[in-house]
Amino acid sequence: MSVRDASHDWDRSRVWDLEGERGVHHYLKVSPSQKFFTRESRAYRHVVPALGHTRAPHLIDSRAQDLVMLLTAVPGTPAKQLGLGGAEWRAVHQQAGVLCARLHEAGELERGDRAEAAASLNAAADGAEKYLARTGDRLTQDEQRLIRDHAARLRRVGPVPVGFIHGDNQPRNWLWSEQGLALVDFERTRPAARVQDFVILATTQWADHPDREKAFLLSYGRKLSDAEQQALRCLTALDAVNCLAWGPANGDDEVTARGRRTLDRLMREVRP
Repeated sequence: MSVRDASHDWDRSRVWDLEGERGVHHYLKVSPSQKFFTRESRAYRHVVPALGHTRAPHLIDSRAQDLVMLLTAVPGTPAKQLGLGGAEWRAVHQQAGVLCARLHEAGELERGDRAEAAASLNAAADGAEKYLARTGDRLTQDEQRLIRDHAARLRRVGPVPVGFIHGDNQPRNWLWSEQGLALVDFERTRPAARVQDFVILATTQWADHPDREKAFLLSYGRKLSDAEQQALRCLTALDAVNCLAWGPANGDDEVTARGRRTLDRLMREVRP
């Protein structure tokens, strides 16, 4: 057996690619926390099977005391790394919309899950002050005011559809191959407002490519409701301040740039 480090480029990521007889691959993952282990192992048992046999890894075994999971491998390369053209990106988003819909509709939420999902937008709004405190002087007074205003608006958007979300729904977790698209990395999968799964896409992929958004939502099966559209705008503002708190603190220029770009766009829309 050969072992290759397959961790992401952050210090709490611990994943190994295990290649056994006849080139069969498995992945050994050590979760960064008990919360992530609980979310991901539960997702593999109760939510991920709804995606289909080849559309996500499957959990072979787990060891809770060590936060370890042994997973099957699925074919493909992260879409982000492939240098895809416009038509290829639309095809990727079309399949992502299908898989996202399956995930969001994967079974009835239990009572506790439904309560957690119903509270998820307020929980997101609650994080605004924490992230604002961490940004220090990187935001102007007007920018801080905009963040607080969107946090307050988020609390007033009203009921939106809920379900299990992926939680980190973006092309680095979409594996693309000749067999189609597969989703990976379910450590943030949880009951929440479904629209929360579109925030990173809205601030990156869809910001300059509305054709990709159109392809995604067409295969997702419906347009976003007015309440979801309002929530998404507010959530992008909160994502911006989160990025501007986390990115500089962790030396992640890409995340920092995402936050700055989103915040600049929102400021222009408020004050053209």
